[in-house]
Amino acid sequence: MAFNIGQMLANRASLLGKKEGFVRSHIRFTFTDMNNRANAIAHFLLENGFNKGDKLAIVCKNNEDFVAVFFGAAKIGVICVAVNCKLQAKEMAAIFNHSCVKAVMYDEALKPIIEQTKAETTVRYYISNGISNEAHVIATIVQRYPSDEPVYQSFDDEPILMMYTSGTTGTPKGAMISHHNLLAAAVSLSTTITWWETDRFLLVVPMSHIAGFVPLITNIHTGATTILAEDFEPISVWYTIEKERITTMMSVPEMLASLIKALAIMKPNLSTIRTITCGAASVPQQIIVVFKQFGIPVQQVYGITEYTGSLTMWRSEFDEKKYGSKGKTVMYSDMKVISLETGEALPPYENGEVICRGPQTFLGYYENEEATKQVLRNGWYYTGDIGHLDEEGFLYLVDRVKDMIVSNGEKIYSAELESVLLKHPAVVQVAVVGVPDAYFGEIPRAYVELKEGMQCTAEELMDFCRQQLAAYKAIKEVVFVEQLPRNTVGKLVKGELRNLQNH
Repeated sequence: MAFNIGQMLANRASLLGKKEGFVRSHIRFTFTDMNNRANAIAHFLLENGFNKGDKLAIVCKNNEDFVAVFFGAAKIGVICVAVNCKLQAKEMAAIFNHSCVKAVMYDEALKPIIEQTKAETTVRYYISNGISNEAHVIATIVQRYPSDEPVYQSFDDEPILMMYTSGTTGTPKGAMISHHNLLAAAVSLSTTITWWETDRFLLVVPMSHIAGFVPLITNIHTGATTILAEDFEPISVWYTIEKERITTMMSVPEMLASLIKALAIMKPNLSTIRTITCGAASVPQQIIVVFKQFGIPVQQVYGITEYTGSLTMWRSEFDEKKYGSKGKTVMYSDMKVISLETGEALPPYENGEVICRGPQTFLGYYENEEATKQVLRNGWYYTGDIGHLDEEGFLYLVDRVKDMIVSNGEKIYSAELESVLLKHPAVVQVAVVGVPDAYFGEIPRAYVELKEGMQCTAEELMDFCRQQLAAYKAIKEVVFVEQLPRNTVGKLVKGELRNLQNH
């Protein structure tokens, strides 16, 4: 049977129609409510001449309109382009133009920045979630258009979602994700970790990122209730966890660190939380330990936009000594580590590139055949991450291929240097990149954030490095910065550091 991702919401409404499916602040929707909203949007788009393959950008925080617009568009084959709300107007306009969007649906609060994009794009329709009676306002659309199921227009391995990669290594690329990709991601997640119909899932990671979008799909797949949080504010999050009796959530390390700081102020009731999943960056051991003391296991996920989310998962039920690993592959996935030189699979503990395959593998990059060919080869996705497997199949990441430094013929992993420097008592954050050198070819330079009130010299950090690593690996330059560049899910944007002309 041909599958359209919109069927998932329609089927869930049929099975659990009266159940509370979505909550934002004091606003509550049953699964039937949300499916009706999605259908009204589908009919609105059809009446306005939208066809299968047309693109619609969603510039929205985590709210009910994001959910309804995606599913309404998906049912009739309109491809949604999820756009980060925090982008500048010029960045948004570039995505609108590259993806050829016909319409932009946006949060009313973002109207000023959307207005700035208009002069640079040829977008025909703008849809707002404001409160006016204008025709192109979500509230009006939901009232005026029918709620019956439209005729589905797109299926299976056809694209239905586009997400522009974070651009940590250059211009963002539009990753095309299919109906089957999303279904496979939900199935693999819900069969790898406990994800139940009775769950109340706090969705605070932005849905414009794969780490926020796939949990939405998985919640509908399992019948769990999604509590939508438009912004992350630690005290507000603890309040929501207590009030809405949250059982599980997705997070990034910076969120968990902020939640720990707010714990002493709030002293919330944590009795309902069964587990927290954390991704986007490595989770420091001290965060895992603190949450464990409160009876909350933190499970780590290694996810990739091009793999529709999770590739591996470390669960607290696994060997606790291996918390530093990324865990094992999720269900229905295949992974191996190959030699950068020969392409052959490597034995345990040898570092190489991580590659994977499975029904979650994306379709390719929109209008970028060259970049697609670089990462999709013979059914495998080449992640660009360097790591190794142990004898039990646990994955350990050591670096990005692009971040590996070759100095005087020796391979130096920036992540190894970063882990050493983070042990220094004055260092709070660090990023190591390779910079050109006339003699060595490249040398490692560390960009360092110091803890508040602490002082340290470059020479002291270089000495600290030399005491723990071979001399050829040690950092050769240090630049102190107030704040390292990061994207909205906490990943270091090393490309910005490499592009610095002066320091």
